[in-house]
Amino acid sequence: SIMVFGMNQILLAFTATATAVFGVYFKLQSFIFMPVFGLNNGMVPIVAYNYGARKPDRIIKTIKLSVIYAVGIMLVGLILFQVIPHLFLGLFMAEGETSGDMLTIGVPALRIISLSFLFAGFAIVCSSVFQALGHGVLSLTVSVVRQLLVLLPVAFVLSRLNGLQAVWWAFPIAELFSLTLSALFLKRVYHKEILPMREHA
Repeated sequence: SIMVFGMNQILLAFTATATAVFGVYFKLQSFIFMPVFGLNNGMVPIVAYNYGARKPDRIIKTIKLSVIYAVGIMLVGLILFQVIPHLFLGLFMAEGETSGDMLTIGVPALRIISLSFLFAGFAIVCSSVFQALGHGVLSLTVSVVRQLLVLLPVAFVLSRLNGLQAVWWAFPIAELFSLTLSALFLKRVYHKEILPMREHA
């Protein structure tokens, strides 16, 4: 994707090891995010069905439960990344590879990037809610803003101002923007589409 290409270009300005660390993170995050995407796949038809059946209370309950479970899964991921980042990095280091640089760069990188997990759980659920209610363009907007308008520019600016260590902070910053935008969109959808169902019930 454009985001991966852009991040690799920013990181290559420092060292090839930094891009290797980013590659490892990208592989590892899929293990954390996968259960959340699975949860969402189960949630979308429930929200869509109850939207069609004009049952707002069930929609709200489903969204609340999904957010709780998603944030719970992400919290587990965050704890693992904070406590054993060196073990995760070790899984991807080649036999006999000198681990010095990889661990020096990778351990703080995984700890900083994983701070974004808590925000991401909420944003991912919101994205699926928008799709279930026929507002795919809202999901797309959040995704584009997060990756292209926040993550890459912030990573670039931080790389120039404070070096490699600062670049990783672009992830939690971008995810915080994503959470804020998702919450605003969710509030708008709630007031325009879910709340009127209750009032006309």
